[in-house]
Amino acid sequence: MTRLHLVRHGPTHAKTMVGWSDLPADLSDTAALKRLHDHLPPDALVISSDLSRAIDTASAIQGQRRRLPHHPDLREIHFGQWELREFAEIEAEDPELAFAYWDNPGDVRPPQGESWNEVRDRVDSAINALVSAHTGRNLVIVAHFGVILTQVQRALGLDGQQTFAHRIDNLSVTDIAVNGGAWTVGSINHLP
Repeated sequence: MTRLHLVRHGPTHAKTMVGWSDLPADLSDTAALKRLHDHLPPDALVISSDLSRAIDTASAIQGQRRRLPHHPDLREIHFGQWELREFAEIEAEDPELAFAYWDNPGDVRPPQGESWNEVRDRVDSAINALVSAHTGRNLVIVAHFGVILTQVQRALGLDGQQTFAHRIDNLSVTDIAVNGGAWTVGSINHLP
């Protein structure tokens, strides 16, 4: 059995849509980082997306754990022209598209961005490769809101709308066990 410990990076404090922009994480809450470090299995392998907010969070909780190379397919949703814009501004510009994207996640995409299904395919492929290469191990995967939700959706068999009802806080852990073709969720959005 392979266990995925999906950790959301530290907060950016941005009030905009942050996807592929490389904003830094605020890692000043050293007590929360220590609790997170202590909560995670000591024998786990650590990997992160290639964005600095995930890389730096992974470094802060790594300790003596072995680090795998950063993975670009573990990046957040690519919001295209919505990147670094406030939701209210996006909604005012194209309310139908904004509503469709969040209310019925699937094939709808922001201008020059990714649809939810494209994000899911990208992340599923990356996770499949990690599970295949490290079967039977604990994997700490430091990534993003959207990345974590793709795996919650996968494990629980939810539709996009049900998936987006889940909260994924910064520095939280979502635990998923993979045993052959069976995916089991242990906890979602656990804050150690």
